[in-house]
Amino acid sequence: MSVHVALDGRLLRVRETGAGWQAEETLTGHDLECLAASGDRVLAGTVEAGLRYSPDDGDTWRAVDLADRVTSVTVGPDGTVWAGTEPSAVYRAVGGDVAALEPCADLTGLQSSDRWSFPPRPQTHHVRWVAVDPDDPDRLYVAVEAGAFVRSTDGGESWEPHPAGARRDSHTVATHPAAPGRVYVAAGDGYAESPDRGESWRYPQDGLDHRYVWGLAVDPGDPDRVVVSAARGARSAHTPANAESYVYRREASDGAWHLAMDGLPDPEGTVRAVLAPGGPGEFYALTNRGLYRSRDAGGSWARLPVEWPDTDTVGRGLAVG
Repeated sequence: MSVHVALDGRLLRVRETGAGWQAEETLTGHDLECLAASGDRVLAGTVEAGLRYSPDDGDTWRAVDLADRVTSVTVGPDGTVWAGTEPSAVYRAVGGDVAALEPCADLTGLQSSDRWSFPPRPQTHHVRWVAVDPDDPDRLYVAVEAGAFVRSTDGGESWEPHPAGARRDSHTVATHPAAPGRVYVAAGDGYAESPDRGESWRYPQDGLDHRYVWGLAVDPGDPDRVVVSAARGARSAHTPANAESYVYRREASDGAWHLAMDGLPDPEGTVRAVLAPGGPGEFYALTNRGLYRSRDAGGSWARLPVEWPDTDTVGRGLAVG
């Protein structure tokens, strides 16, 4: 098993060996935006150089040309690769053949698109996340940052407009094979869940004292066990000089959130964690302070003993292959 870590300008592969944990650079020279892994397949989205694809756990890489900034990448349960870009667009490679990446229907044809805007670059917007329904690989959930939560039931051939009640500043979206129809969303305006594929929404916030929610991971062994990273606002989430961020967990679909900071660095000076599930009961958290693992479903964390860059290095993506 490898843990792939996308930082500002390098991709690390972290593995446990007979000599302990080791980290090695597998991709450099690009401004990285996002990351996905499925087995030995690793995909990294870049600011300036399209999509990069490795079929062998990061040993070798090849380029997949996309003219736009690649802001999200996902591998569906049937192996289809989905990529989101800035300006907002979705591409697909059916069966995982990234050389055959093709555009989906135009997202900006939706009526609300003239109101989409990403505050740091208000002239544009992007696809922040693509999640795939585990029971129906043609059903997509797409977070446009900022302005919309968009769905498709036909593999991106058409798009449904923003449903009533959905968050408009979504950062991370998740589904779970043991909870058909459930959609989890971490957003700048709080956390949300839908029990019915986005038709209706609930907003469990009890105990969540920081409502700018960024990272999100669901326990592979329990769809009711969720961890999120959160801050008071965007500056304290993303800027090392002003950072103050937290991790929370929840153990039941109707339960309260609780701080889950045991073993994690002090919130002050720590940027929002990027979160990823490992095996059942296992989570990983990536911050500017290092890479952390929990083996008790977020109850406690331990920093993986690997050499780390300086604390101004912000994590861009995290994936377990």
